[in-house]
Amino acid sequence: MPIRTLVWGENVHEKKNRTVAENYPEGMHNQIASLLRQDANISVRTATLQEPEHGCTEEALGQTDVLIWWGHAAHDQVDDAVVRRVMEHVWQGMGLIVLHSGHHSKVFKGLMGAPANLHWREAGERERLWVVNPGHPIAKGLPAYFELEYEEMYGEPFTVPEPLETVFVSWFQGGEVFRSGLTYRRGAGNIFYFRPGHETYPTYHNANVGQVLRNAVNWAYSGERHAQLMKAPNRPVGEAIEKIEERGPKLTASMHAGEVKE
Repeated sequence: MPIRTLVWGENVHEKKNRTVAENYPEGMHNQIASLLRQDANISVRTATLQEPEHGCTEEALGQTDVLIWWGHAAHDQVDDAVVRRVMEHVWQGMGLIVLHSGHHSKVFKGLMGAPANLHWREAGERERLWVVNPGHPIAKGLPAYFELEYEEMYGEPFTVPEPLETVFVSWFQGGEVFRSGLTYRRGAGNIFYFRPGHETYPTYHNANVGQVLRNAVNWAYSGERHAQLMKAPNRPVGEAIEKIEERGPKLTASMHAGEVKE
């Protein structure tokens, strides 16, 4: 079975900025999708902010193995109910790849439990991405480093939790460095944050970036959902694995009759 991948994009800059529209005449989300389609093992759909429920309905997410998220100008316009839905699917096992300014999305900050702040500068600087974990599946087929001639600078400190793994570290012409490829696990879901992707530059036309994204989809895929992780059931004494006797006070419904009345 192919990996069912949903590419989510705001689709805002493409409609308002001529440079972005020239870089991505079909929208950034469609260009990212075209990179993924170079892998026959990945089937791709797209969704945008403007669709009902932002294209992230329960049915759509239920049919998604890996979700890719690019956002920037409209983080606050993403409905909180949709954010919660996405997070619950990640907790159950859906993979998530967050791109560039998606670090400030409600989804990413919610899953990280952190502000995800950083320093930035939009000056068209050269970015050199070093592969610091060459044995990682996300780095498969990449050189020791690769460069993007024009990119927005992100600089440390990056206020996110310590990652499970760091795959890429970036250097910029201005001298800053940044942890540009980080992996996490939340519940049963694999998460990868990948830094490059500023909208006024042709980053998603770069072959190495495409290789990273295809590798990341294959890495993030689990093919399973663990719905039981969304529940907190009571396990009665009679269902204990080992035989036990109930003892001591408790706060379950059967004991509420003993509460002190004011």
